[in-house]
Amino acid sequence: MKDTANIRRVFLYTLIASVAVSALIGIGVFLFRDFGYYEVRVMMTTLTVTVTSILGLACGAYLESGRGRVLPIAGIASSILAAIMTLLIVWNVSDHSESFMRSTATVTLLALSCSHLSLLSLAQLDSRFAWSRTFAFVCVGLLSVILVYLIWFEPDIANDLIMRIIGVLSILVAAITVITPVFHKLSMTDSPTAEIDVEIERLKGRISELEQKKSALSQPDVTA
Repeated sequence: MKDTANIRRVFLYTLIASVAVSALIGIGVFLFRDFGYYEVRVMMTTLTVTVTSILGLACGAYLESGRGRVLPIAGIASSILAAIMTLLIVWNVSDHSESFMRSTATVTLLALSCSHLSLLSLAQLDSRFAWSRTFAFVCVGLLSVILVYLIWFEPDIANDLIMRIIGVLSILVAAITVITPVFHKLSMTDSPTAEIDVEIERLKGRISELEQKKSALSQPDVTA
């Protein structure tokens, strides 16, 4: 529990720092010099760090909740990898090969999908609305698969069927994203024990953290 809290804190501080740096650089460029190629690179770097921090915060919040590990860890890992690959492109470190560009787009899409689903998974839903989480996973998964297919294979889309499918899935993802907080609120309001369950889970996490501290303090000091 403490480790996951530290992960979220790191992303939070990184987000604050990147936003502050972006603002200072932007103000400095507009006041004292022209907006050249180097300045564009610096701004793209801070923007990349900012986006990575936002994605990491979403995944870190879900990881800290203790209700899932695979999805948020995959999101954090892919976010960091996508940031590294993007910075290599921004600073011309990579060869900018077609396969590298496609790999960067794929990893970035994976990071966005995992972060989006991590946020939706934070909602506490009772049995009446549990289907919405599954529906969100299916829609986001299908949309991601189709986009990855387009990235790598570039099919002939003169027939606009694929674009129509993407449009439908995008609308469904947007709709379920908007309605999930409503379902969360209804679950909290309609279930008299829901808030108690949430508090119990929070206290369990706190008890687990205190037990770990107690165990660490009770271990003999081998260096003495």
